[in-house]
Amino acid sequence: MSAIGSTPATTRGRTAGTTRTRVLIVDDSAVVRQVLTAVLSADPGIEVVGSVADPIFAMARMNRDWPDVVVLDLEMPRMDGLTFLRRLMAVRPTPVVICSTLTEENATTSMRAMAAGAMAVVAKPREGLKHFLQEESADLVATIKSAAAGDMRRVKAASVALASHASRPAPRSTAAPGARTGDRVGAPALEVTTERVVAIGCSTGGTQALEVVLTALPRIGAGIVIAQHMPEKFTAAFAARLDSVCSTEVVEAADGDRVLPGRALVAPGGRHLRIERDGAQYRARIDDGPRVNRHRPSVDVLFGSVAHHAGPNALGIILTGMGDDGARGLLQMRQAGARTLGQDEASCVVYGMPLAARGMGAVEQEVALGDVGRVMQQFASAS
Repeated sequence: MSAIGSTPATTRGRTAGTTRTRVLIVDDSAVVRQVLTAVLSADPGIEVVGSVADPIFAMARMNRDWPDVVVLDLEMPRMDGLTFLRRLMAVRPTPVVICSTLTEENATTSMRAMAAGAMAVVAKPREGLKHFLQEESADLVATIKSAAAGDMRRVKAASVALASHASRPAPRSTAAPGARTGDRVGAPALEVTTERVVAIGCSTGGTQALEVVLTALPRIGAGIVIAQHMPEKFTAAFAARLDSVCSTEVVEAADGDRVLPGRALVAPGGRHLRIERDGAQYRARIDDGPRVNRHRPSVDVLFGSVAHHAGPNALGIILTGMGDDGARGLLQMRQAGARTLGQDEASCVVYGMPLAARGMGAVEQEVALGDVGRVMQQFASAS
């Protein structure tokens, strides 16, 4: 068996001095390899340097010609994608985009891959694959370029830190702040509410960033709502993973869920999450509206609703990610009287969304990722 070479990699995904993102495709389906190669090669900013059927072939190929990004399937002969990813991150951290079939089992494995250092997940259907990949080519290309821009030092550091949480049961109070069953019953209308809301938005590098923040966070007196760019069917597995390692209850949001202290609601993949007032309470609203900034869920959609319905009772946090989704919504939150945070450049995997928000004047304070939880606790406990 070939071993992965240990030549030091650059801290960013793209090879120094190159203008195009060099991609290696690892998938046991000849059809997937053929279609992906054609779709990616059509973009002038991408060069497909290889296409192989499994990780063993990938190891040999990478030792000769190291790519900037690996597009990796999970289910393959001889060695599965998750095992290969972990070996790769241990020896020479390289941006990896998981390209996985939509199944419950693969969704769970994909979340393990994200915790182990994968930059993003792209969902591929069981049927109509060629049409899907062609229709979604713009998003796929954007995802790969975003991965190439990531700081792999941050990814590796986070994956090492999070590994210790995998087998550690999350401490939970026996008295939950609110049961999920039956919590969608309407409440009497009240003029004033003091309930607090923390809204978090992120993209590339966000799954690890959220896990870093939430695993270190005790149950706080504010409800949490999260928009993380992620495909449909994968967010339930992501929420379940976070729930298993956090003191905070973490669930995929359903329409009508109450925003409760000690609970985090994660926007479902492929759908927008908003909040609205219901008397003195806040509730989640889920819809299939058009994409905003190419995304659904969109951080701007979530932040805009929080600005409108919670105003000064809210804290907005924009974390690592490519592009500018969330910047305008965060500005709306600040203008509505909310506190606003942006993750600082030094701790970001991709300093894109926080930079865009900062440039618009939306960020009241920049903080390192490790300090986000402290600010959340201070906000939740303030009178």
